[in-house]
Amino acid sequence: KMDEKSGTVIREGVEAIVNPLDLYAIETAIQLREQLGGEVISISMGPPKAITALREAIAMGIDSAVLVSDSAFAGSDTWATSYILAEAIKRTGEFSLVICGERATDGDTGQVGPGIAAFLNLPVVTYVSRIEQISNQSCRVKRLVEDGYENLSSSLPCVITVVKEVSVPRLPTLRGKQRAKRIEIPVWGSDELGVELSEVGVEGSPTQVIKIFK
Repeated sequence: KMDEKSGTVIREGVEAIVNPLDLYAIETAIQLREQLGGEVISISMGPPKAITALREAIAMGIDSAVLVSDSAFAGSDTWATSYILAEAIKRTGEFSLVICGERATDGDTGQVGPGIAAFLNLPVVTYVSRIEQISNQSCRVKRLVEDGYENLSSSLPCVITVVKEVSVPRLPTLRGKQRAKRIEIPVWGSDELGVELSEVGVEGSPTQVIKIFK
């Protein structure tokens, strides 16, 4: 549902789950860690109840998670969301690869992954269907395009968005669920991230909903 006055999505009363298309990003990250080592950190931006979705990701096998949550972030469009998430990614320290789902199923824009890359000043590859090879300096991927597929390489670090073909998400294990209950998930807000309040929330969102059609 949409709030006709603010033009934003009404999230109250809606169950907090992992965005279905992000499950493929989580699985891809876990598989890369199993093959190459390293650490997988899942970051989610949302209200406090979104911590439930992060525990689901931990149960699948990620190493740690961060909830990005602040009342000042409410009403953020894809531009502001990308900015906030990019700042959160910076705060985690050095990284090699940022993996996002193809798009969020609520907004359905597919803009946040490329937006994060823009704010981080990193290369981005969208609609990745297969990671062919990855090293310390670069990765080679296969991506879905309108008339088939194309293969390309990118330097690392970079941002990729993945489609369903890339992997089959595993189910959480009992051991994973038990670990997810115990692990502490930090919450980062505007103070921790040091973001400009004028750049987040409704005020920092250049997208304006003019009219909602039922």
